[in-house]
Parts: sequence; structure tokens; C-alpha cells
Amino acid sequence: MLKPWISPDEYLTLERTADVRHEYVAGEVYAMVGTSRRHNVITGNLSSALRPSIRRRGCETYTENVKVRVETANAFYYPDLVVTCDPRDDDPYIVHAPSLIVEVLSASTEAIDRREKRAHYQMIPSLREFVLVAQDERCVEVYRRAGAEWTHATITEGDVVLESVAVTIALDDIYA
Repeated sequence: MLKPWISPDEYLTLERTADVRHEYVAGEVYAMVGTSRRHNVITGNLSSALRPSIRRRGCETYTENVKVRVETANAFYYPDLVVTCDPRDDDPYIVHAPSLIVEVLSASTEAIDRREKRAHYQMIPSLREFVLVAQDERCVEVYRRAGAEWTHATITEGDVVLESVAVTIALDDIYA
């Protein structure tokens, strides 16, 4: 049986009253799976570490229940954490101009996070960093925009430097 295609407007209307969150890619919707306690702790630790510094810079951080729009991919995703510093980014449900996006990896989402989402997120002109955080080992990967190119760094000890928001977080604090 074929899945029916729906428009972005239909998706947004349905999503506001849905019991389960869904991501949207080119007319198709995908139900989101729940997260582990470890996943939730890591996301909370990151949000707590970022919030004081970024608020002083006029930025906001959101976790898990705020969508990011990827216009060029005709997609809406729910990243684990997103930061926007653009004062015009004022939609109550959607971030259009993220500076930083973080995905905490799990067995069920890692392949999509690494390939599809990374490729789509990197199409967003405002995005400066995309971060993947393993939950089953101490490993953080930072993809950073450097002009027209993207660099990649893997951190397994010490500090994680997030240049997009001028914040340094100890790996110990992320995995506390």
C-alpha cells in the first residue's frame, strides 16, 4: 500500500494535535520513537551547559519538541537540541535559522542522523555546527562550517568547543 503524500501545511496542521511526534521529508511522515533515559540525560546536560552562555548572546536553545525546517530538502525534523541566534526566528513551533544542531545517537536513529539528517542540515545557510553525540560511549563528533566546506572533529576526551555559540563543555559534563 502506498503512503499518501501530504503537503507541508497539512503536516503542520496534523502535527499540532498529534499524540506522537512525526518528522516530515518530501511529503512523507515518519513517527518518532521514544528515547532512553541515558539519551535524555545527555540532552539535558547539553542544554543546561549551553543555556547560561547563549542567553547572554541573545540566543535560545530548544530540546526535542521544536521542529527545524530544512527548506531545500522540504523537510521538518525534531533534533535533540537546536540553538538559534537569529532574532527574526520567531515562529512558535519551528526554528528556521539554527546556528547549532545536536543529535544524540541511538541504535534506531544513528544511520539516519549520520546520512540523511546531516546532509539535509548542512543545506541550512545559517547552520554553523552539527554535533553527533554517542550515548553508549564517550564520543562527540563536531561538523563545523568553514566557508563553503565542512570540517569534522571527533572528541573522546577533554573539552568540546562549540564555536557557533562560543561555548566550551567538558566531555565529563556531557556524560555526567
